Amino acid sequence: MQHLLSLKDYSKQQIEQILKLAMDLKANPAKYADALKGKSVITLYEKPSLRTRVTFDIGINRLGGHAVYLDSQNGAMGSRETVQDFAANLSRWSDAIVARVFEHKTLVELTEHATVPVINSLCNLYHPCQALADYMTIAEQHDDLSKVHLAYVGDGNNVTNSLLLAGAILGATVTSVCPRGRNVDAQILKEAEALAAMSGGKVQVADSLDGLTDVDVLYTDTWVSMGDNTPMEQVTELFMPYQINQKMLDNTGAKQVLHCQPAHRELEITSEVMDGPSSFILDQAENRMHVQNAVLLTLINRDMH
Repeated sequence: MQHLLSLKDYSKQQIEQILKLAMDLKANPAKYADALKGKSVITLYEKPSLRTRVTFDIGINRLGGHAVYLDSQNGAMGSRETVQDFAANLSRWSDAIVARVFEHKTLVELTEHATVPVINSLCNLYHPCQALADYMTIAEQHDDLSKVHLAYVGDGNNVTNSLLLAGAILGATVTSVCPRGRNVDAQILKEAEALAAMSGGKVQVADSLDGLTDVDVLYTDTWVSMGDNTPMEQVTELFMPYQINQKMLDNTGAKQVLHCQPAHRELEITSEVMDGPSSFILDQAENRMHVQNAVLLTLINRDMH
């Protein structure tokens, strides 16, 4: 049985198949109206969510399935009940478990005791569903992902980690530009470099925007991740040079801008860019639903055969 905790366990072919299925789901929704008929998916949330919650809930419904929402008030995993018992019980009733958690180790423990597929809808280290939606959005504008240069600017976080890993597997060029001390996890960077060496892709990190050219897609995220209580004033000074604005688009040559949202307008991105012709941010948000449905169909159907 396969889970989706991080994209590093997936081959280029597997990721491409998910993206292809997601595009078909988007183009031909009627074809899949009963694809999850009679299936139930538990969606667990330790952290609040807009896009993840709505896209999974509505997406599962569109496939004829049933989504069951559990927030951490129903007993935070590991406190009222062990993660082991959580996983074992939920597996008896549901066909998959989607979990948005604080710690990656919670997901690992879920997979050790679950007998249904577990999907990571966000943790401290990875955000694989987001990265899949991002590359789907890029693929809608570019025929060959291996020829794409994606530059992430801002705070190195779980999204950056997943963009690097997925880009490396797909053979793309991914550059992460973050202030010194705020770049991606060193171990994950090492893994991404090894994957890129196999695919012919390229991953690189920098702390300066100097020389950042020939970029196809610029990407940013909030400067303060959820659960980080650093006052925004403290980080603004450090990160302001990394703001995505029209000048950065002109300097880098980027034609597409992505942001996984929620966005802080006039901080990590200007409204001019966010609402402008280069923004594919709402396509990206919509594509979360299609790509997550593709993941669910892939994992649940594999489990059935």
